[in-house]
Amino acid sequence: MSDRELIAILRGISPEESVAIAEALVDAGFSRIEVPLNSPDPLTSIKRMVDAVGEVALVGAGTVLNTQQVEAVAATGAKLIVSPNTNTQVISRTRELGLYSYPGVMTPTECFAAIDAGASGLKLFPADLVGTAGVKAFRAVLPPEMNLYAVGGVATENLGQWRCAGVTGFGIGSSLYKSGKGVDDVRRIASELVSAYDAL
Repeated sequence: MSDRELIAILRGISPEESVAIAEALVDAGFSRIEVPLNSPDPLTSIKRMVDAVGEVALVGAGTVLNTQQVEAVAATGAKLIVSPNTNTQVISRTRELGLYSYPGVMTPTECFAAIDAGASGLKLFPADLVGTAGVKAFRAVLPPEMNLYAVGGVATENLGQWRCAGVTGFGIGSSLYKSGKGVDDVRRIASELVSAYDAL
C-alpha cells in the first residue's frame, strides 16, 4: 500500500461503477477511498471495493454520523470512517472496532475533542473557509504528529499552498469524481493529483 495521504471522496458513486473506479484510483496511486453514506446503496459499493482492492487500499465510508453506521460499515470489512463533524461517540466506537477515524473539524476545540476521543487524523472541513492562514494557526497548537487533512476546495493546482500552511494530507471530492464521470477521466485526474502530491 502506498503511503500517500490522499483520500478519494466518491460522493454519488453507484455499486455498478464502484469496482472500476476503485481500480482506476489504485492504478493511479491512491490508497485511500471513501464512499459517502449519502451515495446510492453505499454499503454495497464499499463491500465490492473492499473485495476488489482492500488488500492494497484503505476503503471506507464518509458522512458517518452515528455509531450504528460505524458498525454497518465495519461489517463490510472496510477500515476507514470519515465524518463531516466531531462526534466523540463515533470516534470512540470506530477505534474500538479497530478502524481508522477521520472526524471533521473546523475549530481548535473540535480538534482537541477529536484527538482526546482517539482520532487517527483530522479532516479540516470545509477547508476553503478556514483557509491557509487558519491552518497555520491550528498547526501552532496541534500535536506535530497529528495528521491534518484539507477537504473542500482542494485541487491539483493548490496542493502546495495547503502543504506549506501545514496540511499533511488531502481529501479530494468533486474535482476528482462526480456522479457519472467516466473511469478514464477519473484515472487521468487521479494521476495528475498523485504527480502533484509527489512533487511536494
